[in-house]
Amino acid sequence: MVRNWIVRFWLSFSTTGLLLGTLFFAASLTPTLLPRNYLTQGVLSGCSLAVGYGIGVFLHWLWEYMELPEPKARIRRNTKLVAALACAVVGIVFLWRATGWQNSVREVMSMEPVDSAHPLEVGLIALATFLVLIALARLFRLTLVYISEKLNRFVPRRVSYVIGSTIAILLFWSIADGILFRYALRAADSSFRTLDALLEPTTQQPSDPTKTGSAASLVRWDELGRRGREFVATGPTRAELNAFLGREALEPVRVYVGLQSAETPQERAKLALEEIKRTGGFERSVLLVIMPTGTGWIDPAAMNPVEYLHAGDIASVAIQYSYLASWLSLLVEPGYGGEAARALFSEVYGYWTTLPKDQRPRLYLYGLSLGALSSELSTELFEVLGDPYHGALWSGPPFQSSGWRSITNRRNPGSPEWLPRFRDGSFVRFTSQENALDIPDAKWGPLRIVYLQYASDPITFFDYHSFYREPDWMKAPRGPDVSPELRWYPVVTFLQLALDMAMGTTTPMGYGHVYAPEHHVDAWMEVTDVQGWTPEDVERLRRKLETR
Repeated sequence: MVRNWIVRFWLSFSTTGLLLGTLFFAASLTPTLLPRNYLTQGVLSGCSLAVGYGIGVFLHWLWEYMELPEPKARIRRNTKLVAALACAVVGIVFLWRATGWQNSVREVMSMEPVDSAHPLEVGLIALATFLVLIALARLFRLTLVYISEKLNRFVPRRVSYVIGSTIAILLFWSIADGILFRYALRAADSSFRTLDALLEPTTQQPSDPTKTGSAASLVRWDELGRRGREFVATGPTRAELNAFLGREALEPVRVYVGLQSAETPQERAKLALEEIKRTGGFERSVLLVIMPTGTGWIDPAAMNPVEYLHAGDIASVAIQYSYLASWLSLLVEPGYGGEAARALFSEVYGYWTTLPKDQRPRLYLYGLSLGALSSELSTELFEVLGDPYHGALWSGPPFQSSGWRSITNRRNPGSPEWLPRFRDGSFVRFTSQENALDIPDAKWGPLRIVYLQYASDPITFFDYHSFYREPDWMKAPRGPDVSPELRWYPVVTFLQLALDMAMGTTTPMGYGHVYAPEHHVDAWMEVTDVQGWTPEDVERLRRKLETR
């Protein structure tokens, strides 16, 4: 009984599907941007196997639909057996080579090599993932056939098939969207909300009345959110700046308004403006308008360097627009970050333009990841041409950033996609781990834009078109942190990059989507036009930030 069931189950598989699925499985073991562990590799390989199998099944159906000749049943059985052996050999060979491929990624990221990529575990996880996906696909087919047979009593066969397909798709989509997706989203929402409200004992409320969140502040400490409290309570103090610089410095001003402080982005922006005025932010030399990531986090790797470079004579202001992870924010509230960014910039810029030009601070924008996307949307260039702000630093811009994408696509011929040059470099420049901002014969204009991006950042270089064509950043010359073993494969590379994007923050600092403080130093020096620092002082700051 069991033996007969196993035989029938084996014979139910498509030979074309197995062959194409195995090729997809093998390709999924090759490297992309980030190193993978055996669990994520197994799931990725199982999904690739299922997708390849599905394409193979479709191709076989198309062959039958066109009524092309097929081999006899006995030949088909023998062919399937030979194909199964060939698939097993290909799978084993590629699983054996997976360790070397993973180490090629780890090597360019200065990580210790692994002794094994755990081929057995990867194979078993991939097989389990494949079987689950095939079971779901067959359940969908059974549903479609059942509905079509019921309808066939009343309408022609092909019409019943079309209607059955539509109903089955709507049914499965409603289950996924109404039960799985919404339940998972509610669970994530509750989890992130609880985490955002968490009052950590290690983060103490400021006693200084000039600090946001203090007793004298317009913003209550418990309404700042976890990331807001972390932002205003950390960073270099005046004493630390004095000790490092060997001269008198100021206490940096940090203002943050959390989601609980006001109902709408406009109300939070107005509150932020009043708080930055109260704390004396407009009396500093530099004013930084920040958009945080989806969770409300502001990267200290970017903030600490600029506060050292300006000896504390700097103020920063930010408002929170979400407490969800960036990818969830993009999924459920894609325009909300841009709305908050526009509200904050409008309030700050509107007041800033009323101040005498020789007495107001220089105005800059900053954002990381989703914050970079939101910050980029905060204003249109034509809105500020009469009285422009001074510049922006956007780190790890997501691939959806339209401004970044437009500039990258119009880069100078010969410059790579991962480090483009745009026209004469007077308006926008790009940099990476190695400083690429010092362009010979280039002079900055009145507005300076710098993008800090790593070639190994999948959140920046994910590309929907990788489904069917090789992305430009894969072509020579490649970034120094991209494996030379990386190759493009249709469909599979898309799946690999999608997984890389979800794992973008799992790399060592200075690679992937984890931006190192020492790499922000040159970027901030160019954007904010820092003067008076010797190369020795800059190097000393880099070492301090790297250690910290």
